[in-house]
Amino acid sequence: MANSTSSSLIDLSHMVEDGLITYRGLPAPVICDFLSREESRKHYAEGTEFHIGKIEMVANTGTYVDAPFHRYAKGKDLSELPLSSLADLPTIVVRAKAHKIDAAHFEALDVSGKAVLVETGWSRHWKTDAYFEGHPFLTEDAATLLRDLDAALVGIDSLNIDDTRDGHRPVHSTLLAAEIPIVEHLTNLAALPKEGCRFFAVPVKVRAFGTFPVRAFAKAENQ
Repeated sequence: MANSTSSSLIDLSHMVEDGLITYRGLPAPVICDFLSREESRKHYAEGTEFHIGKIEMVANTGTYVDAPFHRYAKGKDLSELPLSSLADLPTIVVRAKAHKIDAAHFEALDVSGKAVLVETGWSRHWKTDAYFEGHPFLTEDAATLLRDLDAALVGIDSLNIDDTRDGHRPVHSTLLAAEIPIVEHLTNLAALPKEGCRFFAVPVKVRAFGTFPVRAFAKAENQ
């Protein structure tokens, strides 16, 4: 039974590790001991030891979710996002190999109330220089359509859902204004069927924070 349950869960997250660069210009996480196992032995009975780790990182590390507060000072922060916007969402996967992913990719789809996950294949470049150059992104008209069609969440397996050359960040601006969370740096989306999964991407419940890493995953609905 345990193996059957495990096989129905599909991990869609990158690993966070010491020194990882997720986005050029942002510092890598520093992962170290706060209390090592050796030091902990002084505090416990013989044969008993614990490890307490310490991590220093920016919020935009690994696979992460953006809440409205990331873009808007008065937008909902991570602590205010309802779980219903992040977990157990019916899912539709859009396989898009275009560089600019426009509204035409979504026009014929029923995305209402669903997590829309855009598979570009870009995650194959993770942890390489190529990941940061010429990444696929959604256009403003795509974001407007997804908003108007009432998508619940939008995710992508690329460096950024916006064209990073555009300082207006229209996709973030449009979706987050409509309280539609964004998940970036997904991976393994090719393992998902077009439909028939439930999506989960729940961050830590942090006040006055707009972004945080998640362990994103999908579960087959028939399991």
